[in-house]
Amino acid sequence: MSGLLSWSREAAHSVPGEYFFYFIVYSILGWFIEGMYNWYSCGTFRKEGLMKGPYKPMYGFAPLLLLALGGTDMPLPLFLAATFIVPSAVEYAAGALLKLLFRRRWWDYSSQEFQLGGHICLLFSLYWWGLAVVCLVAVHPLMIRLYSLTANVWSVLLPLVSLAFAADLALTYRIRRREAGLAQLGDEAGGAL
Repeated sequence: MSGLLSWSREAAHSVPGEYFFYFIVYSILGWFIEGMYNWYSCGTFRKEGLMKGPYKPMYGFAPLLLLALGGTDMPLPLFLAATFIVPSAVEYAAGALLKLLFRRRWWDYSSQEFQLGGHICLLFSLYWWGLAVVCLVAVHPLMIRLYSLTANVWSVLLPLVSLAFAADLALTYRIRRREAGLAQLGDEAGGAL
């Protein structure tokens, strides 16, 4: 048991442990943001996402990629370009991958102007751009502070959060692949009629 706690403490205080903290927090914040947007636009907070838990991994990946590129230390033109391109690239890649793996779309911008494959569109790319700028300039300094204040607690929570996220991911994959298989069978049966 002390070996696990020692590993957990070391992992939580490492750069990957810190970045996993940011990934989880931003994924949960993304779930909340999408819930609020859905509440505003559709009148209900809960919108089915890919994962069963309160995670929107795209919101976790985009800030991490931007931080890996240098975050607010990037020269301003590069910062503005990266905060526009990276979130849209993450959204496009996620949309294409989800469609490939699960034969389903969780969002579709096909009816929007200036869209690409229904996975991204200019309007939402502009939204993600603004959100990415606010995240790096205003939110991330708070996340750094939150991490430093909670690093000891995170060292205890890290194995539990990792396990919960991995379990949710595995369950999601299994359920979504089953749904995709059933949808394909339905399509094949419909085509045979």
